[in-house]
Amino acid sequence: MTVLDCSAYAADLTSLAGRLPRIPRRDLHGFLDAARTAATELPAPLAAALDDFRSDGNTNGYLLLRGLPVEDDEVLPRTPDSTPAPVHRTLLNQEAMLAIVGRRLGLHTGYRELRSASVFHDVYPSPGAHFLSSETSETLLEFHTEMAYHVRQPDYVMLACSRADHERKAATLVASVRKALPLLPDDVRARLFDRPLPCCVDVAFRGGVADPGAIADVKPLYGDPRDPFLGYDRELLAPKEPADVEAVGVLSKALDEVRESVFLVPGDVLIVDNFRTTHARTPFVPRWDGKDRWLHRVYIRTDRGGQLSGGERAGDVVDFVPRH
Repeated sequence: MTVLDCSAYAADLTSLAGRLPRIPRRDLHGFLDAARTAATELPAPLAAALDDFRSDGNTNGYLLLRGLPVEDDEVLPRTPDSTPAPVHRTLLNQEAMLAIVGRRLGLHTGYRELRSASVFHDVYPSPGAHFLSSETSETLLEFHTEMAYHVRQPDYVMLACSRADHERKAATLVASVRKALPLLPDDVRARLFDRPLPCCVDVAFRGGVADPGAIADVKPLYGDPRDPFLGYDRELLAPKEPADVEAVGVLSKALDEVRESVFLVPGDVLIVDNFRTTHARTPFVPRWDGKDRWLHRVYIRTDRGGQLSGGERAGDVVDFVPRH
């Protein structure tokens, strides 16, 4: 299953959201604890779909929940133009969905160096945004596995849509290694499997240094050779040896060939398996009228790959540790 229509559960989900604290950022840990309780009462078909996706993912590498509760556009606040969100902002329906659905999957995680260490991110167009930033709009945000260079890489990237772009042209692109792997020749698979390649990091993780170079190492393919995980970033992965450059190029071409376009509309929650995919976003033209595209993003970690040592809570903030 890739797309689940949740419109039949809207009343139940609205009721669950109504049990959550109204000011989530005032006590985020308590808010997410309440969301965990609500997650145990999700409608059975939705709960089963989430549990199945958490257990083994799917071929396409994402699960799209459609028809979730969202405010009418005239009721929504203006699309933000700064980050992080103010502590006093009241809970939005799509934030409630990210909280409840996310707690069914794992632990919401903040990254100290990113977005002022906030856990819930507003994603919106921003004039002059860096080309690697999610706030860019009029250029392609290239394929990347989110924080592939980070030891505490999130298992899932969740995107909830409160507002689409005006022209409905912005697409989230997702490419799954499970679909790309059959396109890779055996020698390319062997070259890239368990091979650490130099990788730069996003601006937020550079410690104020304009260009620290490739300070991490990322394995493009790793784990089970028959069903590997993917570590890929088109802008940041920096192989040096000609054979590595060639192999990464073949992988890039395969990912392009299997990519899917997801056009998010209000009420959508997209869950991306961040260990088996790479994702991107196509350009769109903002109007700066307070009604531009507005997504909400959270990162979810689980115990996959021994990432959790025990005692972590949803809402914790972690420090940057580069992969080597």
